[in-house]
Amino acid sequence: MSEMRLQRWLAMCGIASRRRCEELITSGRIDVNGRAVTQLGSKVDPQKDEVRVDGERVRAPARPYYIALNKPTGVICTNDDPAGRLRAIDLVAAVPARLFPVGRLDEDSEGLLLLTNDGDFAERVAHPRNQVAKVYRITVKGLPDPDAIQKLQHGVWLSEGKTAPTRVSVLRKTRESTTLLITLNEERNREVRRILARVELPVTKMLRVQVGPVRLGTLKRGEWRMLSPWEVKAFAPREVVAGAETSPTPAPLPRGRPSKPRDSGQAGRGTQAGRGTQAGRGTQAGRRPRGKLPAAHRPPQRKGGRRPAR
Repeated sequence: MSEMRLQRWLAMCGIASRRRCEELITSGRIDVNGRAVTQLGSKVDPQKDEVRVDGERVRAPARPYYIALNKPTGVICTNDDPAGRLRAIDLVAAVPARLFPVGRLDEDSEGLLLLTNDGDFAERVAHPRNQVAKVYRITVKGLPDPDAIQKLQHGVWLSEGKTAPTRVSVLRKTRESTTLLITLNEERNREVRRILARVELPVTKMLRVQVGPVRLGTLKRGEWRMLSPWEVKAFAPREVVAGAETSPTPAPLPRGRPSKPRDSGQAGRGTQAGRGTQAGRGTQAGRRPRGKLPAAHRPPQRKGGRRPAR
């Protein structure tokens, strides 16, 4: 293996996404051969150089794992929490790799969360330039008027600028609440709650049901499954350069049940490793979850090719 950029090597080793690894470098938390490195253009030779993060040596890349988790409310998406709260990675403790969440899902929200130890995969999913759609089923107080829906669809102004256009469908109405289906292609910090607050629609429940081609399906709260090979491949760059590395095939899960989380009362049961969830048919590893979204919220089909075989 020849020299490569330091942030790419760290991402390949499952430390974090490439953008997060760049932050670790600039903050002076990375040492190469005993010397702090803060320049983003720095390169390393993985076969010769010793790289450490906060004093802990970085090992060669582990086999890649790609996990879909139904995150319950009260579970946080950070790996480092001094308060000792239940983390998403605690629910997948049976996986023999250092996983981290892809993107964020705030503590008060639930639903689909992807986890991996592949930094390049995380970059492809989370970076705004890749326009990966995230779909939410949201319950709000009251009945939104047509003007509020139109504002959401055309974008609203937040402190950091105007949001991108948003797809919105009304799924259900009652006297006191409305259930919406909202699709975002660019997602900022707590953006869904913030844009709804701008049109005076307080959120009472938020469930993420899809990220790109990956659907929540019938996974119960706290349960998880491996992504199928075609789901992983669907996140690959659209233009494949000759000689470029292809997305690796997910490694099989170990047999046995996942370790119990630190506070099992806050989450549902984990699935048996390598077998997929027992919540119902259609969510075993390698199968595409059933169910259809409204046409306006379905991710666009790629041109010039067929979907990989299941």
